[in-house]
Amino acid sequence: MIQIDALPAFSDNYIWLLQDTATQCCAVVDPGDAQPVLDWLSANPQWRLTDILITHHHHDHVGGVEALKAATGARVHGPVAESIPARDVALSDGDHVQTLGLDFEVLEVPGHTLGHIAFYSAIPRPLLFSGDTLFAGGCGRLFEGTPGQMHASLQRLSALPEGTQVYCAHEYTLSNLRFAQAVEPDNAVLQQRLADVERLRAEQRITLPSRIGLERQTNPFLRTTETSVKQKADEWTGDANLTPVSVFAALRSWKNQF
Repeated sequence: MIQIDALPAFSDNYIWLLQDTATQCCAVVDPGDAQPVLDWLSANPQWRLTDILITHHHHDHVGGVEALKAATGARVHGPVAESIPARDVALSDGDHVQTLGLDFEVLEVPGHTLGHIAFYSAIPRPLLFSGDTLFAGGCGRLFEGTPGQMHASLQRLSALPEGTQVYCAHEYTLSNLRFAQAVEPDNAVLQQRLADVERLRAEQRITLPSRIGLERQTNPFLRTTETSVKQKADEWTGDANLTPVSVFAALRSWKNQF
């Protein structure tokens, strides 16, 4: 059985810790800081870190990799198209990573960065580690890619089974949903989700994981074909956005200034 916990890092990052309770082996996703992981391993000396999974090259995702590898000997898996420190296994679209009894398929999802990947496992329950591509209620900024690339990446993730649990890398849910409400003020599912998240954050509790089905209902960046979303995008740009990609680009521009 795999248990997944969040190790907070910096101001709003999550390092995902996967634990196989049968073998007492563990893996981490995007350790931007080694210390939270080293502290957990020190407090749990019976556990062994075997694998480090990296979605993209930004420092808040890779900053702890070299120290963790030096301390544990863990294998480092990361995207082939990006410079990942201490990488052992270079991953391309369609590759597979086996760790802790799980089989993760590598999905290339460019947009936030050009070589960004996500990790998806279907069995025993669908899991997605989406890095900074798909957030709960939102999506990452376009630092390197184009709106067309990011829109295609989000559509690819949106097509995963609706029960897929989404483990993204930041606690951005509340601010994302406040923007989503501005886009879709009459979305009843979104209104309820926002209220739930406001309560969780008031209690300083984590809002993740999300689910693909919930994202389809409440995340405006996955809803670019909805008439109400297009209308709001048109209002923002002052012109008609004729394609889902142009609607997405308008929403991303609006969110950047929200």
